Amino acid sequence: MARIYKKKTKKGIKWGFRAYIGTDPVTGKDIRKAKEGFLTQKDAKLAAALFERQFHNGEYIQPSKITFNDLCSEWERHYHSQGAKDSRLRARKIALKHILNEFGKVPIQKITKKAYQDNIDQLAIKFSINYVSSIHTSANMVFQYAQENKLIKDIPTKDIKLPKKKETVEDLENDNSIVEKYLEKEELEELLRVTKNEGLEGDLLAFTMLAYTGLRVGELVALKWNDVDFDNHTLRVIRTYYNPTNNKQKYQLLTPKTKTSRRTISIDELLINMLRIYIKEQDKIKKDNKPFYHDDGFIFATNEGYPKTIKAISIRLQRLLKKTNIDKAITPHSFRHTHTSLLIEAGVHIKEIQERLGHADIKTTMDIYAHMTKNIKKEASIKFSNLMEITSKKLIN
Repeated sequence: MARIYKKKTKKGIKWGFRAYIGTDPVTGKDIRKAKEGFLTQKDAKLAAALFERQFHNGEYIQPSKITFNDLCSEWERHYHSQGAKDSRLRARKIALKHILNEFGKVPIQKITKKAYQDNIDQLAIKFSINYVSSIHTSANMVFQYAQENKLIKDIPTKDIKLPKKKETVEDLENDNSIVEKYLEKEELEELLRVTKNEGLEGDLLAFTMLAYTGLRVGELVALKWNDVDFDNHTLRVIRTYYNPTNNKQKYQLLTPKTKTSRRTISIDELLINMLRIYIKEQDKIKKDNKPFYHDDGFIFATNEGYPKTIKAISIRLQRLLKKTNIDKAITPHSFRHTHTSLLIEAGVHIKEIQERLGHADIKTTMDIYAHMTKNIKKEASIKFSNLMEITSKKLIN
């Protein structure tokens, strides 16, 4: 039961309350909550009753001076302990820097929804909508952690309105993003032909495998020879490569992006033959560099045996693209979209495409599915024209 008291001040009589809220586990002393400054005894009693109800219902949050910076540090340790990959944690930390710049030294209980919304609106001026969304998602995870641990009562990130891009006619006219994401069949043929004639060691196998399997580039460079089943023509995908510093010796092998990313896929006879040829070429490299070759069984290895970096694969690709007539911002990931579009063109069912690419959510596959090749669109138009041929002639004549 709270004790109500009155106090004489320079501004007259004020009322307050003092309530018992437990025992300090370290000192063993009683902990009490006190608040004063109420104009009437009734106000003090109402405030005391509200406090006691919140306290007994577990809704009361003890005042804390923990800053957003300290909270982030605590959350990062927790997030990592829950099995978050180093790559995911690193991405979250980068995103959170933008919130830390604004609220790093502010006690979390003083961060209001309006202040947070204003910050998001400011960030939306500087960065893309997708990146602002990533920043907000990371901040929301931190505040949810604080609420779960009863450090704050309300989450300032709740029901925040993220910015929306207003497309103009000019944006739509100049939007080549869909076309830029993959190679048409003829473009792929040109790139692989150039790679065959002018590519460096391992280039032809690497880019053919990306195009013929739809692997993520991180999955590609993490492949080992024991992942290949030469008899059954299958390829096992059970790891991915992580190396933010691009130091060839300081890499990590992580589990794939999702559980569904762990998969075994069928591969083309062409790839099997190319792998058989390449393993012999690699054996020669091993012999030539035997004193300093670290043989960990990687297929796409450097002359020292370390897996090739993703950056190295990207540089090789850009070198070859310059020798083609392809005018697109192609990256190693573009082969994944290329493989998808070609599967669609070949009439492969959407579910099979999802399993082959290792997408956990079919929506991801559907998003790519929507980016059909020009050939498919032309074919749809031709089929429609053939279907409506008689009707069309009647309209003209």
